[in-house]
Amino acid sequence: GDGSKMKKKIVVKAPALSASGYGEQARFALRSLREQEDNLEIFLINIPWGATGEASLKQEERQWVNSLIAKTQAYAQQAGGKLHFDISLQITIPNEFEKMADVNIGYTAGIETTKVAPQWIEKANMMDKIIVPSNHSKSVFEQTVYRARNQQTGEELDFKLTSPVEVCAFPAIEGQFTVPEFKLETDWNFLSVAQWGPRKNVEATIVNFLKEFKDDDVGLLLKLNIARNSTMDKEATEARLERLITSTKAQLGDVKCRVYLLHGSLTDEEMRGLYRHPQIKAFVTTTHGEGFGLPMFDAAIAGLPIAAPSWSSYVDFLYAPKKDKKTGKVKNRPHFVKIPFELKQVQKEAVWDGVIQADSSWCFVSDHGVRQSMRELVKDHTAHVSAAKKLSEFV
Repeated sequence: GDGSKMKKKIVVKAPALSASGYGEQARFALRSLREQEDNLEIFLINIPWGATGEASLKQEERQWVNSLIAKTQAYAQQAGGKLHFDISLQITIPNEFEKMADVNIGYTAGIETTKVAPQWIEKANMMDKIIVPSNHSKSVFEQTVYRARNQQTGEELDFKLTSPVEVCAFPAIEGQFTVPEFKLETDWNFLSVAQWGPRKNVEATIVNFLKEFKDDDVGLLLKLNIARNSTMDKEATEARLERLITSTKAQLGDVKCRVYLLHGSLTDEEMRGLYRHPQIKAFVTTTHGEGFGLPMFDAAIAGLPIAAPSWSSYVDFLYAPKKDKKTGKVKNRPHFVKIPFELKQVQKEAVWDGVIQADSSWCFVSDHGVRQSMRELVKDHTAHVSAAKKLSEFV
């Protein structure tokens, strides 16, 4: 022909429209691939993601994503099931990995605990490469070893990951932001952002906040949902929150501090603006573990002081180089308030067969530690703001 090289066909299998961490990961990957459209022909198999709702994408990007989905469906019909792709990029939990192309790449958030499931190793070894967003995910993948018996010979072998793993963190985007317009009754407020499931341990944030600040004019703004951003979900989230606050107040008597619920879809610009709201003074999480920790990342970029347990993936970006006054040596030091914790076996209701292993561990914050850390952010706020600004520049 005209000497133009054939574009490589890449198929992306991902929850591209989901309002979730995996959805964010999918969109990051798609935006990156879009910059390579001269060399790549992109196909997209969009998968659902649990019970999560849909993300609010900009119209132009949404149309582009829709066009990829439509093109892929048309290709499947015309190929009569004989699809051929040069590369697959599969953005999901490893249980879903499959051989789809000549070269297969699994891109997973990885794991929040101390151990990956044997199914993950089996599926990950079918891939030519694994990409994860954090050093925590990489090291747990690489360090998990099971003893397996060869059915034919009866000899015992180590069963572990053989595919190469590479860390690729999310990009820190300054980005446009719009500060959401609402006025809180308290001027000094903590922010916490989560989907309310067993892993996020939101209860520990709320109960300890109420106990520590019962006599203070301080607030806690929770950007929370249980699964979707629907009205039904809002009612369920409100009811769960009410029950928790009521039962805690029953032990405490009069409580002066305030808890606010923010529920529903915000655009990326509004989310970024939330971390920069003039009445939001610090971010707090009591999570059991994260594969990346997007809310902490957003808080770090915004220069918002953070309290979090020093465990799992987000320590990658909450530490920054700092010169030691005595020795003059530059070392990576925490630029956040470290909530004390213990590593303990995951709780029964969080076990997810083939994903969260029953015999793995993650972190459990100390209640006293949560209260102390939150108090420290209020008491020494100026010092923590200056550390957060330095972290923001580094990130």
